[in-house]
Amino acid sequence: MTTVLITGATAGIGAAFARRLAADGHDLVLVARDEERLSAQATDLHDRHNVEVEVLRADLAEDKGIEAVEARLRDAERPVHLLVNNAGFGNKGAYLEVPMADELRMLKVHCEAVLRLTSAAAEGMRERRRGAVVNVASVAAFTPRGTYGASKSWVVQFTQGVARDLAGSGVRLMALCPGFVRTEFHQRAGMGTDNVPAWLWLDADKVVAAALRDLAHGKTLSVPDPRYKALTGLMRIAPRRAVSRASSTTGRKYGPK
Repeated sequence: MTTVLITGATAGIGAAFARRLAADGHDLVLVARDEERLSAQATDLHDRHNVEVEVLRADLAEDKGIEAVEARLRDAERPVHLLVNNAGFGNKGAYLEVPMADELRMLKVHCEAVLRLTSAAAEGMRERRRGAVVNVASVAAFTPRGTYGASKSWVVQFTQGVARDLAGSGVRLMALCPGFVRTEFHQRAGMGTDNVPAWLWLDADKVVAAALRDLAHGKTLSVPDPRYKALTGLMRIAPRRAVSRASSTTGRKYGPK
């Protein structure tokens, strides 16, 4: 029996990870801001799958929240074997339309929290010579699209760099880069999605299944769908100026309004 800690666990990809891993028999530590939803989720998963589910209310946009999760990850008496850094959000609006406080909050959650929690988890995992970290990024990491894309690009580069540094230690790291996934993400940000083509949407449970397969195969980057694999492959080999122009055009046409 192993223990998995998931941030942003009450909805979307985080909730899908929780459902899948509980069904596979793993004990869980669920982290989010809404304690009522966490408790209801924990009860449901425990009753359905007979696993132990711990809840930890924490806001990863605040030092106190990050510190609470760091402390849980460093608890040698209750080791965490898999960390899923999934917490994240989007801001509605282009650069200079979004308040600076909101931009900095995004960087706190997407970058600082990921750095600190990955480090807290990896320390114990390296000592035990066993463990894994999945950092949820986005296909936006491969396009120049403002603070969100930049923060997710950092997640990818950081994760793959650390994976190389820890190669052979027993600690695996992987960046997960989904595209549009039907979750609460856009609703919470106040973004409409009616203009997004149906073929671009992914199912959260299928994203998680693909991610866990890629993790088991030792991949450091997971793009969990053939459509998005093709798109990201093209973005990697195309001239940067062309990618930037296409990203801007596509963002205006299909991006959330």
